[in-house]
Amino acid sequence: MSTVAATAPETTASIAEIFADAGATGFLHAREIGVDVGPEVTVGADEPVVLASVFKILVLTAFVRAAADGELDPTERTTVTARYRIGGVGTAGFADDVEVSWRDLALNMMTMSDNAATDVIYHRLGAEAVNRVIADLKLRGTRLIGCCEDLFASVIADLGGAADSDLDDLFTEATAEQILALDAVQPLRTSHSTPRDVTTLLNALWTDTAASAEACRQARDIMALQIWPHRLTSGFPGEVRIAAKTGTLPSWRNEAGVVTYPDGRQYAVAVFTRADSLVDRQPLVDASIGRAAFAAVEHLRAQTA
Repeated sequence: MSTVAATAPETTASIAEIFADAGATGFLHAREIGVDVGPEVTVGADEPVVLASVFKILVLTAFVRAAADGELDPTERTTVTARYRIGGVGTAGFADDVEVSWRDLALNMMTMSDNAATDVIYHRLGAEAVNRVIADLKLRGTRLIGCCEDLFASVIADLGGAADSDLDDLFTEATAEQILALDAVQPLRTSHSTPRDVTTLLNALWTDTAASAEACRQARDIMALQIWPHRLTSGFPGEVRIAAKTGTLPSWRNEAGVVTYPDGRQYAVAVFTRADSLVDRQPLVDASIGRAAFAAVEHLRAQTA
């Protein structure tokens, strides 16, 4: 673990206020890439949080490792079948089976958060390969219950459905109390991590220590193509480059990534929010992720100017 200076109380308070004003509780960790001894910004940085689709960064890391080690040919093609057709974006929402390369599935997994692509890759790699990333990087606050399929199965079970139940129908009929009681939205009962663990993972990918240098570069390039601009990206000026991954579940809205300033300095930021409301669209909470991340990074830059 890095040796760091404590976050100024006024900075912590101002960031917490950003989340509160948006109607949420926030958890954040920010650090400069490649700086093992330096300032950090923490707001509940060691609290367990629901990963949601942020876990796909771990799957991506395992994927680029396997490709670099020759355990998987990224150009080989596979078929995404009806088993994985659970709705949503990408191949998960396709009407028909589709044949695609492993590397294009990885692209879909990260750029648009394609759940089917994620699960096909996860099953090809095996849970052990993904868990090995967690162990190798000493992410002691991180645990996965499986892939998207496993997460949705737990939701269906908690809502009293059967294996062939329609998830959207179950959610429509569920009460707010039932949704808030789901294992999937309770950090210690689902795939979870801490903001600090997530920035540790990002730092390893950006310093070529999570895998080979070429494999890490591939992971960074893919993460830079994410298409969602409404959270982390919304808080930074256009000249700041961002490579990141979002995550969303009922009440949880997250994003973690690396921001690169024109002067070349880079910062890992992991932001997790739990909203007070269960409404589907929460633009204020989404925007608070970018605002809080920008405040954290600007504080870091001021400390080391």
